[in-house]
Amino acid sequence: MTVQALKKSPWRERALPPTSDPSPSRREGSELQAARLGEMDYLQAWDLQRAVTLARREERVPDMLLLFEHPHTYTLGRSGKKENILLSASELERHGIAVYEVDRGGDVTYHGPDQLVGYPILKLPKDRYTFVRYIRDLERALLAAVRDLGVPGELNDGYSGVWVGEEKACAIGVKVDAYGVTSHGFAMNVNTDLSYFGHIIPCGIQGKGVTSLQRLLGRRVSMRRVEQVVIERIAETFGLEPAGRSVGLERLRGRIAPSPSNDGNTVAVRSPAVLL
Repeated sequence: MTVQALKKSPWRERALPPTSDPSPSRREGSELQAARLGEMDYLQAWDLQRAVTLARREERVPDMLLLFEHPHTYTLGRSGKKENILLSASELERHGIAVYEVDRGGDVTYHGPDQLVGYPILKLPKDRYTFVRYIRDLERALLAAVRDLGVPGELNDGYSGVWVGEEKACAIGVKVDAYGVTSHGFAMNVNTDLSYFGHIIPCGIQGKGVTSLQRLLGRRVSMRRVEQVVIERIAETFGLEPAGRSVGLERLRGRIAPSPSNDGNTVAVRSPAVLL
């Protein structure tokens, strides 16, 4: 999803990197509520994500992990270059690919069917987290998840995400707002059609490739199993307890409805720019 230039550090060794806080303390009653939402249009997911982010700021919901698949979509982050999309507008339309400019970090990435897209909406403790630490903790969680699924993933000096050799299996592009609430997240290629990456320069990185769990394992991978492992590893890494059951769309909408004290007011957030 994105590239974040990171300085060399012990986090990026071939062995599973230790967290700077090896045993994160669990806050009393803290939980990670997962929402398994299936395939959803990118703009619809954007609206839902920002509504959940607002609800998390106001303490109306616990820390949450929104899990999606999107139709064929390219997104450009804040440092994205349009020339890294190699198709013309007419070609994009012919392929049925939507393009949006969004407010996460990084360059261009692809979202599509059979790719797990996750948006952790977490309220980070101000005394524990910096933006870089959050990225690295998220990397650690996703690296552990990929290894749990039988893939020999590793971290790559200078680039974010989970890699296998010179190919990226899971990309990361995030935002942390002034309230310490995270949004956007990661894209893990599960059974993804990798040909759509051929029409972009993924994350703006020349000379490196992309791969999928299916390609690496030589078989189709259960999305349900991937979701469960990811939920468990993110909860563990951030010192949270996974909620007993995930929620669906209708239940989630009920939980994020504005409180009476909010009087329907919302914080203005710039919608993604439609480039096609």
